[in-house]
Amino acid sequence: MPVTIRNDAREVLFHSDESFEQEPAPSTEIQEQVHRLNFDFGNARFRDISFDGFMLGYGDVEVHQRLHVEAQEAMQRVGTHFMLRGEITASIAGVVNNLKTSTQQYNMVYTPDIEESLTLERQPKMKVFALSFTRGKFIELAAANNGPVLDRFAEKVENRKPMYFDKGMQITPRMMKVIEEVHTCHFKGGLKKLFLQSKAIELLALQCEQVELEERGSRKAEKVSGTDEERIYHARDLLIASSHEPPSLHELARKAGLNEFKLKVGFRKIFNNTVFGYLSDYRLEQAREMVHRGDRSFTDIADELGYSSIQHFSHAFRKKFGVSPREVKRRV
Repeated sequence: MPVTIRNDAREVLFHSDESFEQEPAPSTEIQEQVHRLNFDFGNARFRDISFDGFMLGYGDVEVHQRLHVEAQEAMQRVGTHFMLRGEITASIAGVVNNLKTSTQQYNMVYTPDIEESLTLERQPKMKVFALSFTRGKFIELAAANNGPVLDRFAEKVENRKPMYFDKGMQITPRMMKVIEEVHTCHFKGGLKKLFLQSKAIELLALQCEQVELEERGSRKAEKVSGTDEERIYHARDLLIASSHEPPSLHELARKAGLNEFKLKVGFRKIFNNTVFGYLSDYRLEQAREMVHRGDRSFTDIADELGYSSIQHFSHAFRKKFGVSPREVKRRV
């Protein structure tokens, strides 16, 4: 997979013809690789696992200036990038431009062409989880399950037609639980492959379910207007910026230029969550990062995030991620 990284002046900062992409592993094997990049313009660490037409991976990226990344994929895949933190803008030659995916969003993409370009803004702590399937494996899974959404996706893939969501889809708590289970997997060998395969299929099912529910809901209710949608996203940004001392619903609505009713209804339509349910999920994401860093006690984390007790914090953490903070820290 040749990769070229340029700055805004279109100067080449990095180029490599090395393939970072693994060939599909034989059915009896599981392959794991760790990739590291360390440069003045940024650094990254990414671990990927592949087997039987599946690939799962996760990583951390620091971007010190705006970068333009051009890549050529040697192997056709159906890929989903879950943006746990950060923002990325993708363009696929002849298909789509400026396809943005932001914090707590994901997008599933398939393109029969091989050229893709990404724009990365300067950002200190970008976290990504990736799930992809070879073209043949994706079609095989669709044939076995026969769900209407998956069938529709697979028909495009089989006919070599581009497939993507025209906006970032919201990562749900259930998806985050599965991602955390992949990240903290303790199995080895064949059991690990079996476990990860089940998690990859579960994530695919959750994506298809979300699309189906959203399509069903859009047929029943009016869409949020473009102006109100911008204000809802602005309200989301305000909420995150003041997450440690959040405003009241009335104050948040006023600052975003909406009434409370439009704020509540619009938030649920766009993010599939209540205003303060979204805030709770965001805080727990912050807590998970603090636990992974390991430089804070659980009591400090619970206090900073506004939990009344460490027991309350631990219960909320387990409910969202399926594991306790102590288990996560032990596996880091």
